[in-house]
Amino acid sequence: GSVQRGWLGVEIQPVTSDIAESLGLKSDKGALVSSAQDAGPGKKAGITAGDVITQVDGKDIDSPKELARTIGGYSPGKSVDVTVWRDGKSETVKVDLGTLPASDKQASNDDNSKQSAPAAKPDTLADLGLTVTKAEKGKGLVVTDVDPDSDAADRGIQPGDVITSINSNEVNTTDDVSKAMTDAAKAGRKAVLMQITRDDSNRFVALPVGKG
Repeated sequence: GSVQRGWLGVEIQPVTSDIAESLGLKSDKGALVSSAQDAGPGKKAGITAGDVITQVDGKDIDSPKELARTIGGYSPGKSVDVTVWRDGKSETVKVDLGTLPASDKQASNDDNSKQSAPAAKPDTLADLGLTVTKAEKGKGLVVTDVDPDSDAADRGIQPGDVITSINSNEVNTTDDVSKAMTDAAKAGRKAVLMQITRDDSNRFVALPVGKG
């Protein structure tokens, strides 16, 4: 027979010290949810991109690897309490684990209509070392240029990436970005969490707030 493992249905990435700082987390432990799969148990339970999973059934989760191991150790159908850090506080959600799909490749609705050259004039987010333009279809800001000496370049942001939110607030204009940076600075945060989409996948990058 096959080994059946519990399945949460989320994509995760490590919590760096920058990311912890941007979220107001005391330590860089846990697993940051970069996306929650549509039909997955996690999404059904209300787990969303940007949540940091810190505990499962009261057991501390130090890393994405540990989360995968812990969840895989449960049998499908088991109900577990997942503690997440969201909007500056801890919340616990009950998740009924699913069965890991045999082929874990999610069908991606890939329409190959590449974006034509944007007509909008590029704006610069000089503090961040980014030049962006409004996304033609959908939400967000498309990165058109990255200053090679910037923090953004150090963290792997590339032209073509789409910035969809900062600190969980949607961004569609450079003003939105400036406001998010100002709010973060006012809140005493040294970094902001930027949600980036590339090739239909989602990830988070923490950038230091402009040293003004």
